[in-house]
Amino acid sequence: MRGLRSFLVLLVVGLGLGAYLYFVESKRDPSSGEKKDKVFTVESDKIDELTVKAESGEQTSLKKSGTDWQVVQPMTTASDSAAVTGITSNLSTLEISRVIDENPPDVAEYGLAQPRIEVTFKSGGQEHKLLIGRKTPPATDLYAKLADQKRVFLVPSFVESTFNKTTFELRDKTVLKLERDKIDTMSISTPTRTVAFHKNNGEWQMTAPVHARADFTTVDGLVSRLNSLQMKAIVTDNAEKPADYGLDKPGVSVELGTGSSKAVLYIGSAAGEGAVHAKDQSRPMVFTVDATLSTDLSKDPGEYRQRDLFDARAFNSTRIELVRGDQTIAFEKSKTKNKEGQEEEKWRQVLPAAKDVDQSKVDNLVSAATAVRGSGFVDSTAKTGIDKPIVTVTIKSDEGKREEKVAFAKNGADAYAVRTGEPGATKIDAGMIDNIVKSLDELK
Repeated sequence: MRGLRSFLVLLVVGLGLGAYLYFVESKRDPSSGEKKDKVFTVESDKIDELTVKAESGEQTSLKKSGTDWQVVQPMTTASDSAAVTGITSNLSTLEISRVIDENPPDVAEYGLAQPRIEVTFKSGGQEHKLLIGRKTPPATDLYAKLADQKRVFLVPSFVESTFNKTTFELRDKTVLKLERDKIDTMSISTPTRTVAFHKNNGEWQMTAPVHARADFTTVDGLVSRLNSLQMKAIVTDNAEKPADYGLDKPGVSVELGTGSSKAVLYIGSAAGEGAVHAKDQSRPMVFTVDATLSTDLSKDPGEYRQRDLFDARAFNSTRIELVRGDQTIAFEKSKTKNKEGQEEEKWRQVLPAAKDVDQSKVDNLVSAATAVRGSGFVDSTAKTGIDKPIVTVTIKSDEGKREEKVAFAKNGADAYAVRTGEPGATKIDAGMIDNIVKSLDELK
């Protein structure tokens, strides 16, 4: 009973002390507007040397050269500019939330005898060092002090994620070094096929396995992802045995080109949950990247093709011609002046005879044709019924500079479209052909 009573007394004292610390540390009005002193009087752009010791014990040193930062220890490499800027900016703006003790007898109780995080920097030849200890009980602040002063003070806890950086977090993790706006070729290879693209006049074209229009959003999005791709981790600085990482025979490789320059990335075996091994052809290191990249690069070639049958749209179309059986009907848009003398665009039938038409019905016809979008592709036009098309549509757009021709056909319940100048046929919904025919009939 005596032991139990002692235990209960200690428990009550401990709980009381914890509650005291919690309420004392949290008893502050964040909106009081009280002016706070800065920890350092330094401008961020005047900092030219930096050393960060993370909670893990890992220490990284960096130096500025011009406006760029470089990691100099434990290796020499480019830095992650965003991470370094975050540190220098926060050092210049860091404020003391509250002074805890001007002359503490022992800083161990604040976790400052062996600080978790240390940030040392030089500015104008003068060195400064910030030591960061444990969090306050409410976890809203961090105990901190300067290395050359006794005073212990509090700084906001959100700066921990900024200062607590490992070497990997402070180094540049960009996988491929190319200027995004200059990338004009891309090829993706697997053991069974190669898909290649070329950018011409701002438009992506597929050049292998077939010559066809590419879906700009899909291809350009992939280029952007590759250009901004970041390493998840570095596995080894020198891949002496590529087979250990599935890089002797990569499952997929991708090459990006900017004129005469190129960058090649190899994707290897799985590297734990959510990651795969990878290697830049120009460097010996092996690193990991997000596993979803391998999936995106392994798509069927048809996934990269443009599925819209027409690039034209109702607003920029200037002529539409339809051949149905032995009949041809055509409409042209021209500029005329209305009764008020204002210029406007107006559709008019030009074949088989010239006459005025219902403007909304022609717009509906053009919209029905340009709205057709494929669901997939077939390599051959055999057994598509395209030798006897239901309707063939030719549209001119961009003031007559662009002409596109598509034939539509059915084979049983299946429907197809063949665009002049592109290989194979596109699978479409049969109802899309019906919409075109219905819109045409409404103009008769």
